[in-house]
Amino acid sequence: MEDPDDDRMYMVVVNHEEQYSIWPAGKALPAGWKSAGKTGTKPECLQYIEEAWTDMRPLSLRQKMEAGKA
Repeated sequence: MEDPDDDRMYMVVVNHEEQYSIWPAGKALPAGWKSAGKTGTKPECLQYIEEAWTDMRPLSLRQKMEAGKA
């Protein structure tokens, strides 16, 4: 949701399936997630995700599909 008054800092996080999300900066990461190296405002982090996450398929699906081509 868009909140124009949201001035909190966020970090971009990624899981083992290479799926992205944002998480409040300074808050302990949930299990299975790690920092993607980007911190900023919510719009900045969402813009980063839009540019970085070009294939929405989970990593395991991409690997299975690639293996099926061999």
